[in-house]
Amino acid sequence: MKLSFRWYGKEDKVTLQQIRQIPGMYSIVTAVYDVPVGEVWSRESIVKLKTMVEASGLHFEVIESVPVHEDIKLGKPSRDRYIENYCENIRRLSEAGVKCICYNFMPVFDWTRTQLDHKLPDGSTTLVYYQEQVDKVNPLSGDSDLTLPGWDASYTRDELKNVVAEYQAMTEEKLWDNLKYFLERVIPVAAECDVNMAIHEDDPCWSIFGLPRIITNEQNLDKFLTLVDDKHNGITLCTGSLGCSNQNDVAKMAAKYAKMGRIHFVHMRNVAVLDNGFEERAHLSSCGSLDMYEIMKALYDNGFDGYIRPDHGRMIWGETGRAGYGLYDRALGATYLNGLWEAIEKMSGKKISSSDER
Repeated sequence: MKLSFRWYGKEDKVTLQQIRQIPGMYSIVTAVYDVPVGEVWSRESIVKLKTMVEASGLHFEVIESVPVHEDIKLGKPSRDRYIENYCENIRRLSEAGVKCICYNFMPVFDWTRTQLDHKLPDGSTTLVYYQEQVDKVNPLSGDSDLTLPGWDASYTRDELKNVVAEYQAMTEEKLWDNLKYFLERVIPVAAECDVNMAIHEDDPCWSIFGLPRIITNEQNLDKFLTLVDDKHNGITLCTGSLGCSNQNDVAKMAAKYAKMGRIHFVHMRNVAVLDNGFEERAHLSSCGSLDMYEIMKALYDNGFDGYIRPDHGRMIWGETGRAGYGLYDRALGATYLNGLWEAIEKMSGKKISSSDER
């Protein structure tokens, strides 16, 4: 296990030096954020990021994410240019020492929540998804009661209407075809560069607004891995994205895909599954619906040695900042994951790998 931490660049309120002080921290997870989706990242921007990260005593090995342009997902004639740009980004990141790239193939909405600051009984605030609030929203109407977090703010209302309408006319099978087309061109480049591509599941793992969503469950992950059967074509196992549905056995999936060597990155977070949606909770198993110990043990027992990061944290102790990405609760989560891994490792009597003691 290589413990990692998401960092949004020099404008992030959480600093590299703060992250560096979390015991066992190995790698930063970051990206170039000032380049339009689909364009090539400059070598200068990549090297600048790498220099800042490594100067703090951490590794620069995981990028989250290199976004996939909507024209690729929609299968438009312009997709070939954007795919070539994507391949060039893989090459340039490989030159800088990046080993893993996280991405997703979600139409329009990168993730969906209905509130970013829901107050829990202990006074902390968290991200939640309540279906009755989603049902009040029509992305094709200007009269919706709310705009949901996670929407791409670069779209005008008319642009959003147009792209949503295009996806609503698309079948899931067509989206699968477009994903296969993308993978058949990208994975050979990743293999040549020895970079692991790790697709992130749809968040949440069901259709919203009638849009096709395909990276949602075990059956679909099986299908995904066969589209291009190469070890560099793998997944980001996001326990929260999959675990918000009771239909997904996350521990079973962790064991299965780790044994196949196809989990390259893990997002560990806990969620409380509700009748009308879910709430993100503290990482501790008893705080939500997921057995974090069983998931970590499944990873360990099946030889997982990739990158893992504490995913969304609550806002606690009066901290303010980017919802889900404060320092304190994610640091607690990192320490909890370290503790679980050490205990599992010692009980097993064998050592796979762990973060450097830095």
